[in-house]
Amino acid sequence: MYKRYIVELGTGVDLHGIDVNKAAKKAVNDAVSHGCLCGLVEILSITDTNKSIKIDVLIASPYPERIDTEEIKREIPFGKVNIEVKNGGLEVKGVSEESFGPGDKIVMVNASLTVNVDVD
Repeated sequence: MYKRYIVELGTGVDLHGIDVNKAAKKAVNDAVSHGCLCGLVEILSITDTNKSIKIDVLIASPYPERIDTEEIKREIPFGKVNIEVKNGGLEVKGVSEESFGPGDKIVMVNASLTVNVDVD
């Protein structure tokens, strides 16, 4: 039976180009960088993190249909990963500078990672 161990939150931004996948990867990496899961190995004696850990990822993006979930999964270092994408995040007017990328929009994507552990 899986039980929730930790929830981490992250934010990612693409300042130029309206690339929500770039922002989503930054958001996931931001969330991953906030938690150290040493207790899983040391306290719970987990030896196979890919078998015993399930990670639920929720992505909130202003353009959810553009999110490539397989690309985002590669940002998670271990575990069985499930990704849900919903409308959210933020889009605001930025600066138009062709050398930085197309458009003048900034997009922000939010991510939550819930780490669940099989505690038989």
